[in-house]
Amino acid sequence: MDDMSNLDANKKSCGEDPAVIRELAQIMADTGLTSLEIRRGEESLSLKREPAKPAEIPAAFPGMETVAGVAGVAGAAGPAVSAGSAGSAAPVAEQPEEAPAKGPSQVVDFNGMRELKSPMVGVVYTAPEPGAEPFVHIGSKVKKGQTLCILEAMKLMNEYTAPEDGEIVDICIENQQLVEYGQVLFKIY
Repeated sequence: MDDMSNLDANKKSCGEDPAVIRELAQIMADTGLTSLEIRRGEESLSLKREPAKPAEIPAAFPGMETVAGVAGVAGAAGPAVSAGSAGSAAPVAEQPEEAPAKGPSQVVDFNGMRELKSPMVGVVYTAPEPGAEPFVHIGSKVKKGQTLCILEAMKLMNEYTAPEDGEIVDICIENQQLVEYGQVLFKIY
């Protein structure tokens, strides 16, 4: 490496030339290295620096706080900590928890959502007959065994029923649409 040739400049040892140390420090900064060690015979030079502090990202939603570049939920498992200078940790003030909102703005956890998939290839009918009201709408509360749609395969009409109680959060099909095996028909929560 050409940068190492400067170590022999003026017959100085690798730790005595400030220009070489500055050049190596610049290389470390440019490449993101946090430590560098050079050994030449009996001499050695070791440089270390703190890793770059991640950029702080502002909170995405009210009631959230920013922690060392990561937004976290207020009031989650103890006080949040922000990265400070020289690795010291400083507490971040927690915002008081708000009561859950009522109505359409309420946050819903979709981790418990389940996709209901087509068990066969066929044409799907969302209503019992043309022009009739659909079996379900988004937001419909359904009971286990309740008909969600009809799947027609080889001129046979098959009722597709809810496998469990829940709420329909998405309808992924349209009336008289051709569906494939394994295609998502509904999402239930």
